[in-house]
Amino acid sequence: MAVSSTPTRSENPPAARAPRRPRGEGQWALGHREPLNANERIKKDDDPLNVRARIETIYAHRGFASIDPQDLRGRFRWWGLYTQRKAGIDGGRTAVLEPHELEDEFFMLRVRVDGGQLNLTQLRVIAEISREFARDTADITDRQNIQFHWIRVEDVPEIWRRLEEVGLQTTEACGDCPRIVLGSPVAGVARDEVVDPTPAIDEIVRRYVGDKSFSNLPRKFKTSISWLVDTPYEANDIAFLGVEHPEHGPGFDLWVGGGLSTNPMLAKRLGVWVPLHEVPDVWAGVVGIFRDYGYRRLRNRARLKFLVADWGVERFREVLEKEYLGRTLLDGPSPQLPSRPIDHIGVHPQRDGRNYVGAAPVVGRVSGAQLARLADVVEAHGSDRVRLTPYQKLLVPDVAPERTDSLVAALRRIGLEAQPSAWRRGTMACTGIEFCKLAIVETKRRGEELVARLEERLRDFDADISIHLNGCPNACARTQVADIGLKGQLVVGPDGRQVEGFQVHLGGGLGMAQGQTAGFGRKLRGLKTTAEELPAYVERVVRRYLAGRTGDETFANWVIRADEEELR
Repeated sequence: MAVSSTPTRSENPPAARAPRRPRGEGQWALGHREPLNANERIKKDDDPLNVRARIETIYAHRGFASIDPQDLRGRFRWWGLYTQRKAGIDGGRTAVLEPHELEDEFFMLRVRVDGGQLNLTQLRVIAEISREFARDTADITDRQNIQFHWIRVEDVPEIWRRLEEVGLQTTEACGDCPRIVLGSPVAGVARDEVVDPTPAIDEIVRRYVGDKSFSNLPRKFKTSISWLVDTPYEANDIAFLGVEHPEHGPGFDLWVGGGLSTNPMLAKRLGVWVPLHEVPDVWAGVVGIFRDYGYRRLRNRARLKFLVADWGVERFREVLEKEYLGRTLLDGPSPQLPSRPIDHIGVHPQRDGRNYVGAAPVVGRVSGAQLARLADVVEAHGSDRVRLTPYQKLLVPDVAPERTDSLVAALRRIGLEAQPSAWRRGTMACTGIEFCKLAIVETKRRGEELVARLEERLRDFDADISIHLNGCPNACARTQVADIGLKGQLVVGPDGRQVEGFQVHLGGGLGMAQGQTAGFGRKLRGLKTTAEELPAYVERVVRRYLAGRTGDETFANWVIRADEEELR
């Protein structure tokens, strides 16, 4: 019988397919160095720090039209410069128009104020720049810095000269690099502070800001270093928080992987104790991990929080110790949280017997003229410095007790309130559609109107509620961790047309005091408000809280147990 020459399947199986290689995430340490998106290409083509020379020698002389688009929308950020939004473009067109259609021929410019510390000479220079070059704008941001608007590229070299002459800079105030370092606004003067971390902040800035070894990170990198629990440490890529080791004494507890935006995550404790003198080296190790292992393929996953979430804290600590520090870090205890959240507004005693006074503008909006008057007021009351806070406020330290009342009155006369209402005290707002190309709604003016309405209608309110307004989903104003977080978006108005409005988050917060559980605000399906109805909505939900709370129950705790209808 003839035998078929055709082999059966079992006799001669096809060669097995080679396993598919996992797609790289753009991690340099794993050999994935090819640019994977336009941002990575721009950084590879030329270190963004190099753009300063072109600004000084070309663009400042030839004007806005001469700026290379890759410099304009990319590398300029490493020197604190963003093009600002062209006036008259409504929020419905934010995601539709091309960048060149959205941008005006003016810039927002951020000045680094690491740790929030300014002397009066620096404050006066900021005020002078504001009035001469920025149409009297000088917002205090929730990153403890100053942001100018209406800056022309022709004026940037002169602005840099004046800032740097007094020890300030805009280097890496934006961009995929180490941003401004948050610090306690009462570092060095607070009675409860055991170790002043200012030397560590100064050393980090001296060593690494402007250093090209860290000028190309996957995305921005945010830092907080404070002995006290008075910065939003859980919302930063890295945070050092004061702690007492039972054997080794005072040092710092290390947290990594925080960040909000559209995919919020809270920082995680690494469980180590770091003495003050080691903080800069440990900081550099964490930044090195981010640079080498951070995800660069997709822009929306290029933050440290995603790497920490995937690795977990044990692996992250192991890589930090073995690959970047070459030594084992000591295990450390958890930080002791204060009995209630720290708020520096008002009059407070310093460790040296003098006072510091915290004052609130409205949603961080100040002017150069106001800052110039502030410098005069501070000097007249015997101090030579001010501090900015991560909550869009400012402090005046070193005030003699007998001059404190006079200072409080003088601040009030220039629009800075040291005895503010709960609403002025607790409300923050991002830049919004007035200047920001990403924004969908107005925020600063809405925040001012909201504060005024609540002060009129709920003047004697006796609790603390934080209200954070953001013009888009990116959470620059930390919307998810506010008692009332307001995310700007277009909503359907009473007449069926789209109007400016907000999605509402309720009951969010960070672990800033004993008994507080950090978490993101409660989002109820369909809970939105138009911008026009916002003051009425906030008043309504606050009145329900006042009627339904038990004892000194916080707003966040009330939100957890409140019926949905009470929150609408």
